[in-house]
Amino acid sequence: MTMTKNNVALATTLLLLSACAVGPDYQRPTVATPAAFKEAPAADAGWLPAAPADALDRGPWWALFGDDELNALVAQVEVSNQNVAAAVAAYAQAQALVREQRAALFPTLGADASAQRSGGGGSTTGTTRNSVQAGLAASWAPDVWGALRRGVESARAGAQASDAELAAARLSAQGELATNYFSLRDADNELALVRSTVEGYERALQITTNRYNAAIAPRTDVLQAQTQLANARADLAALTAQRAQLEHAIAVLIGKAPAEFTLAPAAWRMQVPAVPLAVPSELLQRRPDVASAERAVAQANAQIGIQRSAYFPSLSLSASAGQAGTRVADLFGASTSLWAIGLSVAQTIFDAGATNARVAQAEAGRDAAVAKYRQTVLAAFQAVEDQLSTARALAEQMALRRAASEAADLTEQQLLNRYKAGQVSYTDVVTAQASALSARRTLSQLTANRQASVVALIQAMGGGWHAP
Repeated sequence: MTMTKNNVALATTLLLLSACAVGPDYQRPTVATPAAFKEAPAADAGWLPAAPADALDRGPWWALFGDDELNALVAQVEVSNQNVAAAVAAYAQAQALVREQRAALFPTLGADASAQRSGGGGSTTGTTRNSVQAGLAASWAPDVWGALRRGVESARAGAQASDAELAAARLSAQGELATNYFSLRDADNELALVRSTVEGYERALQITTNRYNAAIAPRTDVLQAQTQLANARADLAALTAQRAQLEHAIAVLIGKAPAEFTLAPAAWRMQVPAVPLAVPSELLQRRPDVASAERAVAQANAQIGIQRSAYFPSLSLSASAGQAGTRVADLFGASTSLWAIGLSVAQTIFDAGATNARVAQAEAGRDAAVAKYRQTVLAAFQAVEDQLSTARALAEQMALRRAASEAADLTEQQLLNRYKAGQVSYTDVVTAQASALSARRTLSQLTANRQASVVALIQAMGGGWHAP
C-alpha cells in the first residue's frame, strides 16, 4: 500500500506542528547573591578558596578529620542506611517515570488472533462454520501541541529533584553520623577525665578522714568530700548512659541494630580542619536542597504547558491490517486480507472554565515553586553565615578555655596543699575541685563542638568541594 499525496501532506503537517510546544520555556529563577559571605574569615585565617562543580563527586569530606574509624563508619552509610536506601529507590522510581513518559511519544503496536466455531439448526440440517482471524493494530497520538514533551520535561525535572534529594539524604546521614561520632569520643574523653577526678576525690576523702580521725579537721570536711565523690560517681554513670545512646544512634545510622554494634573506646583525634570556603554564587550549585527546589520549579513550569494543551484539539492516528478466513491456511492468502486506517480529532467545546482553572492552578504552582526556591537559597546563605560565625566564636574560645582549665587545675592543687597545711577550709578545696572538673569537661566539649561546627559548615556548603 502506497501513501497518497493527502497522507503525505497530513504527516508533514503533523510533524511541523509537533515541533512546537505550548507553554513557557523554562528559565531558571533569578536570585540576588552577595559577592561574599558577611562572616567569612580573613584570607590569612587558614581558609582556602574552593572550585566546586556540582556534576563532580564531592569527595570524602569526612577524611579531613584524619580518623580511620570515622572513615570506616561513614563508608557504611552509603550501603546500609535505610533512609539513604529509600532515597535511592525513590530516585529509581523517578527515572522509571521518565522512561514511561518518553514512551508515550512513540506509536503503540499490538497483535491479536482469534478462532471461532459456530453452528445452528437441528441435528440433521444444522450447519457448522469456522472462522479464524489474525491482525496487527497500531495507534499513535502525535504530540502536536507538545503536551507529551512537557510531560517528559516534567518527569525529567522530577528525577533530577529526586537525585538531589538522594544527595541530601546521604549528606544528612553522613553529617549526623560524624557529629554523633565526635560526641561519643568527647564522652570517652570526659569519662576518662571524670574517672581520674574520682580517683583524686577518693584520695582527698582519705586525707580529710585522716585529719578528722586526728581531730585536726571537723566532720563537715569528711561530709563535703563524700558529697564531691558521690556527685562525681553520678556524673560517671550519666556519661556512661550518654555514650551508650550515642553508640546506639551510630548503629542505626549504619543500618545495624544497636545489639549488633559496639564501638570500643579509642584515642580521640582532636583535629579541627580548615574548611575551603565557596563564594555565595557557587553555593547554588553545591547545595542539594537548592538543586531540588530549582528542579521543582522546572517541573512546575512544564505543568503549565501540559494544561494549556487542553485548549487545542487532540489528534490520533490508527491503522490495522489482518487476514480472515474459515481455515488457518486462508490467513496466508492475499484475497482474505483486511486493512483500515483512520484519523480522529477531538476538541472540548465547553467546560465552564475548567481548563482555564487548571492553567491558573499550574501557573500559581510555578509561582509558589519559585518562591520556595528563593526562600531555600536565602536559608542556605543563612546556614553558612551561622556556621561561619559559630566556627569563629568557638575558635576564639579555645585558647581562653584552655587557659581557664590550666588555671583551675593549678588552683585546685594549691588549695589542696594549703588545706593539708591547715591554711584554708575544705569548702575552698571543694569549690576549686568543682571548678577544675567543670573547666576540663568544658574544654573537651568545646573541641567536640568545634568538630561538629565544621561538619555543619560542610553540610551548609553542600557537602564538599574540589580545591584547586
